[in-house]
Amino acid sequence: MLVSPSGPTRPERVARGIELLTGWGLRPVLAPHVYARHGYLAGADALRAADLNTAFADPQVRGVICTRGGYGAQRVVDAIDMAAVRRNPKVVAGFSDITALQLALWRGARLAGVHGPGAAWRDERTPLASAASLHAALTTTEPVTVPAVEREETFAVRVPGRAVGRLLGGNLCLIVASLGTADMPDLTGAVLLLEDVQEPPYKVDRMLTQLRRAGALDGLAGVAVGQFTDCADGWEVGVADVLTERLGDLGVPVLGGLPIGHGPEQLTVPVGTRATLDADAGILTVAPAVR
Repeated sequence: MLVSPSGPTRPERVARGIELLTGWGLRPVLAPHVYARHGYLAGADALRAADLNTAFADPQVRGVICTRGGYGAQRVVDAIDMAAVRRNPKVVAGFSDITALQLALWRGARLAGVHGPGAAWRDERTPLASAASLHAALTTTEPVTVPAVEREETFAVRVPGRAVGRLLGGNLCLIVASLGTADMPDLTGAVLLLEDVQEPPYKVDRMLTQLRRAGALDGLAGVAVGQFTDCADGWEVGVADVLTERLGDLGVPVLGGLPIGHGPEQLTVPVGTRATLDADAGILTVAPAVR
């Protein structure tokens, strides 16, 4: 089922997503309020929560694909029927603001998700490789392997070593916004996934510093650094410099340059499953979310 838990979406972009999903042999169904609008939200909180609960309660729905991120998921996560989620687990796919939803589902039901493009599809940003990656994560039980690539600005962010742990996280802003809530996961022994968009280096510094001061990064196994897209300002310090400084002294392996996030050719990874981060080889391998 296609849902819009955060910002309003465009029907023409969702139409392209439906075309892709149908081509994979899936049967996409629109949630009742998927195109609702209420300012910067995809409808009132009650409507967005109702669509999520409808999807989780329907045994014929095998997956939930969010149309897009934006803002608003944190406003509805406390209304999710976690008992229904636990009774009939199904994969939830999305990224950006959907990190808040995936963190809540992990807290409330230990539900693994999929960090990848939403159904409001844009071919110019997510071409064939992105589609193939999402398809594999949604429909196969094979591990997902993502190599670091030199074109990514964060490619130089690296601390050698190998880490094994559960991959948790996603969008940096939403992780930081979860501090102090029940949804902030215990990251002890975890591989933390980080990505973001349109956040200047000083704000990335501020968010990482807050995580450090809160003790949230204590006991990490490793850090997987994805795309930090359009994260530049007029200062000579770049986002890769900030990431290297704020993550490089944690005493754990760090692998940057992963094409996971808001940038072009975004790839999909499960979150909430076991991962192996090999910073020496430049590869992140993640167990499937689909069983």
